[in-house]
Amino acid sequence: MSRWGNISRRIVAQVAIDACLMTAATAFAYILKYDLPDQASLLNRQVIFWTLPVLVGLRLGAISLFHLYRIHWRYMSLPDLRLLLSAITASSVAFYVFLYAVGLGAQGDYSWGMQVMDWGINMLLLSGVRIGYRELSDLGRNLGFGREGNPETNSAADAQRQRTLIVGAGDSGETLARDLKRRPHDGLLPIGFVDDDPFKRKIRIHGLPVLGNCAEIPEICKRLSVGVILIAIPNASGKTIRDILAHCEQTTARLCIVPSVGEMVRSGGGLRRPPVRDINIEDLLRRAPVRTDMEKIAGYVSGQRVLVTGAGGSIGSELCRQIAALNPARLILVGQGENSVFEIEQEMIREFGYATTAVIGSVRDRGRIEEIFLQERPTVVFHAAAHKHVPLMEANPQEAVKNNILGTRNVAEVAAECGVKKFILVSTDKAVNPSSVMGATKRICEMIIQTLARTTRTEYAAVRFGNVLGSRGSVIPTMRKQILRGGPVTVTHPEMTRYFMTIPEAVQLILQAGAMGTGGEIFILDMGEPVRILDLARDLIRLSGFRPDADIKIEYTGTRPGEKLHEELLYTDEEKRATEHAKIFVSDANGIDPSALRREIDRLIRIAVEGENAQVLRSEVLRVARGQFTADGMQDTRPTPKAVAPPASPASVFEGVPS
Repeated sequence: MSRWGNISRRIVAQVAIDACLMTAATAFAYILKYDLPDQASLLNRQVIFWTLPVLVGLRLGAISLFHLYRIHWRYMSLPDLRLLLSAITASSVAFYVFLYAVGLGAQGDYSWGMQVMDWGINMLLLSGVRIGYRELSDLGRNLGFGREGNPETNSAADAQRQRTLIVGAGDSGETLARDLKRRPHDGLLPIGFVDDDPFKRKIRIHGLPVLGNCAEIPEICKRLSVGVILIAIPNASGKTIRDILAHCEQTTARLCIVPSVGEMVRSGGGLRRPPVRDINIEDLLRRAPVRTDMEKIAGYVSGQRVLVTGAGGSIGSELCRQIAALNPARLILVGQGENSVFEIEQEMIREFGYATTAVIGSVRDRGRIEEIFLQERPTVVFHAAAHKHVPLMEANPQEAVKNNILGTRNVAEVAAECGVKKFILVSTDKAVNPSSVMGATKRICEMIIQTLARTTRTEYAAVRFGNVLGSRGSVIPTMRKQILRGGPVTVTHPEMTRYFMTIPEAVQLILQAGAMGTGGEIFILDMGEPVRILDLARDLIRLSGFRPDADIKIEYTGTRPGEKLHEELLYTDEEKRATEHAKIFVSDANGIDPSALRREIDRLIRIAVEGENAQVLRSEVLRVARGQFTADGMQDTRPTPKAVAPPASPASVFEGVPS
């Protein structure tokens, strides 16, 4: 109640001040027009006297219609002043119409000169009092008066404020400087800007000078004792941020960045001020925002029963978040880890108010998968469940075969049997010319869905991309833990490179590619330029406030089993075609013999279940992934163990497929 009372009192005060200023403006205009009041005719004075309330009422009404009384004068801006100009002009026009209607307009009893002067003086007085109030408020805050401080403690607080250099003298830099000057209690004292634009050299913004360019940051920081550097270029590329970071490495200042408005809104923190945060690794790799055709994505997700396997994983959980925003009829979360599935289920309820169906089950259990599909009847499936860690799968190829190959075959075949409309497989760039068990199993998964696309009515597609920043167990979280322990940070090889994407970016493109896939296509996401892992390690150390090789050591451990120095996105015989999306390319399905593929997969599963030599299994998986199928006379004829036997019913879509 007190809040609304304060607002009402403020509006009443503003209206009263405006009414007084409007009356004064008319009086000034009258004096300027007629020099002295006694020189004007009695009629002029009478007309002005009785029309004054009408004029003031019209002006107050116009200002109210333009919603200017909802704006606190402390936050008056240039667009608000334009609205004020429009309101005064509109009221002047309305007043002229009124004079004409009562017979005073044509005779000139209320002269044109008087009206023009009245309009100009009103604009000067009404805008001047608002700007003056804003400037006095800012001055009061800077001196420590008002809610946020007092004059006795202000000088001490000012001495404790960190001297702050703003990188970027554009709109964001200007807004940030103004905000920091208004909020001394935030502890940051802006002292100037740096900008590479030569035309901005030596100019001043809000009284703060542009001190030089980015290359001069070390010298400026040393000379002016800068404690904080704020990058106010929200749309800067990753290369620009890396270049600035390289200059700032020679200083002891803390480095922060101004996020975009969209990022602040997505973070759930709103538009809190000052809108700055520490730089993270995603800033160094940032690319242009992903453009997604939400209408096309919603066309195959909205109103559908969507099932996500691996729903508790990094990609699976983000898929659930973005799918939930598209209003599916039902969202079914399938995963083997009860804690991770429980957490994403609770997040869906908490953040979206969306009641999902959470199901615990392993994709390698054909019976359980059939039970889930028959009960939930999904129409769209995203298959993200997989073992993904390369060194672990090298040591445990049996588990890679059972979870990745058998699991994918189970889910993909059951999807066709149950009439699923669309099936999207999450694949990896490690499936191209694989040197690891993990990559080889994912390549065989691609083969499975390519074959099924030719023999069933379900629309299959695979999406192939590289490393995902921040996913559980990936290189970034591992390095951060090593830095927290004081090092060393381990890098396998100084020349090793990888493609990187953020989790939301990868999932947006998975959803977009899913809208395009109809016939077993493999979609390849544009991940920009590959990044050296060594550069990534050095950047992470710098962002943590340490110096690479000085404070935190970097050690080379050697390439691990199954790892390649450089990943690839295409086989040499694959043809990459552009799509309507600039960041998505497609590789068409190749001719794979379904019967031969089934024999090879059955053989791999038998070897994995029977626990034969891991090296034998590893070499067999790599052979099949490379398309080197055995001849009919050489295939393994041992009986299939009952535990992994294919279903006896004709449900298996590979059965009876002509070669």
